[in-house]
Amino acid sequence: MRRLIIASGNPHKVAEIEAMLGPINVDVCRQPSDLDVEETGSTYLENARLKAVAAACRTGCWALADDSGLEVDALDGAPGLFTARFAASDHDKLERLQAAMADIPYRSACFRSAMVLCSPEGSCEEESEGFCWGELLHIPAYPGGGIESLFWVREAGCSYGQLNASQLSRLGSRGKAARILAPGLRRRLQLD
Repeated sequence: MRRLIIASGNPHKVAEIEAMLGPINVDVCRQPSDLDVEETGSTYLENARLKAVAAACRTGCWALADDSGLEVDALDGAPGLFTARFAASDHDKLERLQAAMADIPYRSACFRSAMVLCSPEGSCEEESEGFCWGELLHIPAYPGGGIESLFWVREAGCSYGQLNASQLSRLGSRGKAARILAPGLRRRLQLD
């Protein structure tokens, strides 16, 4: 069975991406625990490429990486690439975003995700991007969440953080990117 490394140390993210790719006959694993890639790219795709290449070259396997962020129109796309580093904790990110949006009536935003599939030799072979459009609520949809509790997905009738697995796969930015990338992944790994 072919191996696919998900360039992430987060087991939740690995499971989420595996589910989004659909039923494929491949052994999905997360990257080595000591692999840490500095995200120095100026786009989501560049950061995903950096992570995919590092994981592929380190393991000698096909590797899939993603990078994502929240882009708020009224904040000129911020926090964007810096969403993960927007503040030290989910609570602090939420408070900082709420403070930045306090007096702004125009609240449209999107989650954007980029995915890259890299060959064992370190060549980026497939790329995709997915978007989930929505708007920021004034208060979180539920207590204890991060910025995903503030992002309302109109077509789902709930916040991003309340999307179930099926909705994440269909409506979420990572799910859309995974669906676009899946045919190329199957072809490259000769799974068809």
